Amino acid sequence: MRYESNPILDRLPTHLQQYIKPQNYEDYSPVDQAVWRYVMRKNVDYLSQVAHKSYLTGLQKTGISIEHIPNMYGMNRILKEIGWAAVAVDGFIPPAAFMEFQAYNVLVIASDIRQLDHIEYTPAPDIIHEGAGHAPIIANPEYAEYLRRFGEIGCKAISSAKDYELYEAVRHLSIIKEAPGTSEEAIKEAENRIDKLQKNMGPPSEMALIRNLHWWTVEYGLIGSPEAPKIYGAGLLSSIGESSWCMTDKVSKIPYSIEAAHTSFDITKPQPQLFVTPDFAFLSQVLEEFANTMALRRGGLDGLNKLVDSQALGTVELSTGLQISGIFSRAISFEGKPAYLMTSGPTALAYREKELIGHSTAFHPDGFGTPIGKLKGINLAIEDMSPRDLKAYNIYEGERVELEFEGGIRIQGEIITGTRNLRGEIILITFKDCTVSHKDEILFQPDWGLYHMAVGEKIVSAFNGPADLSSFNLVSHVPEETTIKVERDTKREQLERLFGQIRGFREGTNTTISRNKVFQELKSKHPDDWLLSIEIYELAKADMNEDFASEILQHLEAVKLRRPEVGHLIDGGISLIDDSKVVL
Repeated sequence: MRYESNPILDRLPTHLQQYIKPQNYEDYSPVDQAVWRYVMRKNVDYLSQVAHKSYLTGLQKTGISIEHIPNMYGMNRILKEIGWAAVAVDGFIPPAAFMEFQAYNVLVIASDIRQLDHIEYTPAPDIIHEGAGHAPIIANPEYAEYLRRFGEIGCKAISSAKDYELYEAVRHLSIIKEAPGTSEEAIKEAENRIDKLQKNMGPPSEMALIRNLHWWTVEYGLIGSPEAPKIYGAGLLSSIGESSWCMTDKVSKIPYSIEAAHTSFDITKPQPQLFVTPDFAFLSQVLEEFANTMALRRGGLDGLNKLVDSQALGTVELSTGLQISGIFSRAISFEGKPAYLMTSGPTALAYREKELIGHSTAFHPDGFGTPIGKLKGINLAIEDMSPRDLKAYNIYEGERVELEFEGGIRIQGEIITGTRNLRGEIILITFKDCTVSHKDEILFQPDWGLYHMAVGEKIVSAFNGPADLSSFNLVSHVPEETTIKVERDTKREQLERLFGQIRGFREGTNTTISRNKVFQELKSKHPDDWLLSIEIYELAKADMNEDFASEILQHLEAVKLRRPEVGHLIDGGISLIDDSKVVL
């Protein structure tokens, strides 16, 4: 076990556990802790005015401190009180997996933290975004249920074959952008690849559409009215820059509706418009409206074709409740309805999410095919036939029959047996010496073995993933590219030591160090660093040592001249201390 489990995490299926990694709290450097503290102090100061009221109370309820990067184990001890848990992962994980975690009431937290050079914003998921952004709002019960329900529905959304390629490209960009020393050329190349993919995605898949909903609510959502909105989206709650930018007139505020699903986003840039929901309950209303458009609820030929196009593991459920899981390779249609479906490779059959005995992937290693619909010239569907009806049409053990379906599928063979569900309804009929054809094409021939015909007049549902999670080996999809850690050279280790000394002094674990000596060494060996100077300035002000504070301010002014891009960060940190807005 690579992490400390609890009753909520114990429910996670194995294929989700593969993404969990240890947090390794000791790997956070004093610089990392200072980055967390600066962002949280700035955010709490500003967000207390513009965030939804759940934010500040949620910080306390979820055990998130301004002073320290949250420890996942400590968070879980508190989160369990509201029925949730948190796990650490490595950067972006596939969207379907991310949402499935939510369905189990588990927050996925990228345990890395942004570098000092990216303190305002990073495209990579990090613990500031995930921990300080997502976690506080789930303390609101209505929002927490929305998040869980979103995960439950979202993980069933069908992707296109191009979606995963785009995911890998975005993950790659987020990794190299956060990695020190990445060339501008490499970043530009990665951005161009994403831009090219986005322009050639074709019609958006269900996953693409529901990811848009996720982005404009969970990540970048506003609540209230367009004239006076409050922030609840994690991307805004965790970004010093965007949380203030989004409140200006430069960002359009649009009433939230299902149209957000058709509004794309660019993860690398500030958002030009945001959607405003009147309350958290309305989020669930729009989610249900969107779910009604999904193959999950509509099924039919459209749902089957979506699975064929996805080239990924999915499931169709027939009107009898029989579920077929595999990679769907073909759909034969008739008058706008599915007439025959085919899978390629390992396939499993299930009923009510439980695999049918004798119909595992080992039993169907090379695919599966079955007709759908009614028999030609017979108004009564097979699934609605009583035992007497079945016998009347020779659908009976030991009988050799020829069944012709409305869609032109013809089955000739000897019936061996039928499989019934708990309600006594027939859901599967097994033939030997069987030929299945469509017009002049042979779809199944006798020397292939037994033929199992699924019974079902309609496809009532089609969705991503298997019906029974245990039917397939899903522990094989962890991304190959991992986040790049900062290499600690001698200079970096020196800087971390100085940050650690000041942190130790402030927390009372090392009160013998000379802050003046630390400051002089900082000026001499790390003249362009600004964050530690602000922390030392804070201590000087607390001791009312005005001469020392003035010297630090002079140094920071010099840093601003050399590095104008951090001038607003320096000014923001100083004003926070001078105005004493945040309780230490």
